[in-house]
Amino acid sequence: MSKTESFIQNRQVWANLPVADVERTQKFYEKLGFKLNGRHKNGHLVSFFAGRDDLIMHFFRVDMFEEASEGNAADLSRGNEIMYTIGANSREEVDTWADEVKTAGGSLFSEPAEMQNNWYGCGFADPDGHKWNVFYNGK
Repeated sequence: MSKTESFIQNRQVWANLPVADVERTQKFYEKLGFKLNGRHKNGHLVSFFAGRDDLIMHFFRVDMFEEASEGNAADLSRGNEIMYTIGANSREEVDTWADEVKTAGGSLFSEPAEMQNNWYGCGFADPDGHKWNVFYNGK
């Protein structure tokens, strides 16, 4: 085992994403039931826990993200950066995610539907265009 392999297996990993409006992002993810990890007192960051293993997701105001990354944030209207996946326990759960995303201010880019190999799912974007999908496998 390499030293870095040992390090990564014993470390927490988090995602850092740029957003135009930290307040709007906080409201969106709270409405979907994400657990708030904290918010920077200067208002340039909101953080949530996601999933069973508490992936930390930091949402930085765009200017702060660009400063930290020493580059431009992706233009999500022209392409994709990453897509997170949420595992669902039933078709009904997928449908609930789709309904709640729209209510919270997000958009569906893929309506709930059956897919190959007994998969059922949908795809959504948060108000800044960060993409997620929700999948259930009925096997």
